[in-house]
Amino acid sequence: MAGTIREQALPLLAAANNHGDVAVKLSSLKQLKDILLSVETTQIAGLLPYLIDLQSSPESLVRKCLIEVIEAVGMKAKEHLLVLMPVLFTCLKDMNSMMVKQSIISGMKIFCGVLEELSSQFHRHGIVERWLEELWTWMVKFKDAVFGFLFEAGPIGTKLLALKFLETYILLFTSSDSEKSGAQAKPGWTFNISWVVGHHPVLDPASLTSDAKNTVGTLLDLLRSASSLPGLLTISVINR
Repeated sequence: MAGTIREQALPLLAAANNHGDVAVKLSSLKQLKDILLSVETTQIAGLLPYLIDLQSSPESLVRKCLIEVIEAVGMKAKEHLLVLMPVLFTCLKDMNSMMVKQSIISGMKIFCGVLEELSSQFHRHGIVERWLEELWTWMVKFKDAVFGFLFEAGPIGTKLLALKFLETYILLFTSSDSEKSGAQAKPGWTFNISWVVGHHPVLDPASLTSDAKNTVGTLLDLLRSASSLPGLLTISVINR
């Protein structure tokens, strides 16, 4: 079965990398994503080096599609994110703002997914595997890199997405009294900091809640500097 998957995937990877038609490259990547999402996670590892090579593609649409594939595969098989996250970091530095924005969008979803896995794994088994601890370190670095866009010169679209990430971070680590008492979490979310109980080896609720409060201070700092911000970003900060 593993051989069959490889036989299906390698021609698609070759087409995504070498074909002269961008439409064929994108179609090949989408077919590849469907294959990777349909197999056992243990069958994915051998194909990742070929997938990662696509980050050097000259076509920005191919690189953007690659990030979407990484997001889908990473959410399915989080243990593979340790080798995939460097690609997202590289794309944060891409000269094409479309790439940067897609990296932030996908990275934010992955951040939330890893946080959920950290909480649920400890709840289920009483331990957190080493790879997941290392992955959380990557998540923190990614978050810091994204927040940095708010204080750098750059496209307004990138800053708005960084602001959205900042808002999400604050909400993830801020729980209301109703949530602490067992009320349903915010719509579409499956994590709440109040659910982290006991001596979690990675997540420190007090520290994370404190950091979320400090991040609110970052929002206030942005508001104080509103006179130097583009109008759309100023409105977004106020609306948070």
